[in-house]
Amino acid sequence: MSLEITCRSTDGIEILDLNGQLTFGQGDLDFRRELGGLVKAGNIRIALNFGDLRKLDTTGLGTLLFALAKLRKAGGNLAIFNVKRTHIELLTEARLEAVFEMFQDEQDAINSFFPDREVKRFDILEFIESRNVKSLNPASGVGKSG
Repeated sequence: MSLEITCRSTDGIEILDLNGQLTFGQGDLDFRRELGGLVKAGNIRIALNFGDLRKLDTTGLGTLLFALAKLRKAGGNLAIFNVKRTHIELLTEARLEAVFEMFQDEQDAINSFFPDREVKRFDILEFIESRNVKSLNPASGVGKSG
């Protein structure tokens, strides 16, 4: 399965609902083509909905970096929302968690493009700390005496 992209607009922000896989191959090519068309049309404020993105690989991460650079060069920006645990894990493994602006929901992602609106960003530090606490959990057998 490749990547299905549904594009819609809210408050002047282009929202791309990604469904499928942003991986090496057709998904990567489809995303780049969609992004190129948006930038060419002057739509440079883009929010990506990862809610139905089932797979993201290192090629997909490279594509996201490419998109971010292209949008910023054009004077725009990129926001990501509805991020899943597996996406966060890949971002942290690649040391890219601080590169992208991530949000819990669509409204916060949209609000991030407007300086006068309140925004709640995805707390990546909280996620990492919760993962570290789980790895030290006594139920895992660490620290138990026999």
